[in-house]
Amino acid sequence: MVVLLSGDDASGFQVMQVVAPAGLDISGLGIEVTVGAGEGLPFEGVLRLAFPSPGFTPCTWLTTVSRDDLIERAAVLSSRKLSEIDDALRLAEQAQGRTPATIAKLSEIRDALRRGELG
Repeated sequence: MVVLLSGDDASGFQVMQVVAPAGLDISGLGIEVTVGAGEGLPFEGVLRLAFPSPGFTPCTWLTTVSRDDLIERAAVLSSRKLSEIDDALRLAEQAQGRTPATIAKLSEIRDALRRGELG
């Protein structure tokens, strides 16, 4: 499932995939906007945006699709939710420097992945 972020233009529609919540604190690394039953969707999920930083290429789950890729409308997001998404997109466009706290958080996540505690 995706959230449509832009109208149709020559290159298609900009969309973002709805994914499962990270399940851990990602503050300083990215932001998640919750979407789900409150918006009329069949399941709970998030739109996740990682903050760019030097030497790090974030995955934002943003892509462009054609009209043929879109099957059906699942729900219509409120103007409040759309504003929350716009705010998150603006934040994600601003380069973030790595702080000792974000470096420590990345190390903590990496170690948890190695121990099989995540995903």
